[in-house]
Amino acid sequence: MENTPLKVSSKSNPNSVAGAIAAMIKENDEVVMYTIGAGSLNQAMKAVAISRGFVAPAGINIACIPAFRECEVDGEKVTGIAIIIFKVKK
Repeated sequence: MENTPLKVSSKSNPNSVAGAIAAMIKENDEVVMYTIGAGSLNQAMKAVAISRGFVAPAGINIACIPAFRECEVDGEKVTGIAIIIFKVKK
């Protein structure tokens, strides 16, 4: 599976995003999600919490780091948040 960034909106289903995170993190060392706005950040963080439960039985523990990210929407610069999810080495 290609390690392309996941774009999360306020209407994204956290369980579906969590499944995508789990599938990607099993094959890669990190996954990146992009959000713009409070609603999408809320859905993204729910997905991170849910995905921890999906990967734990495989012995994988994950954590995340938030970072600001500038992007362009309809020709206008906006500030979004990138969430870098990575495997925690035990």
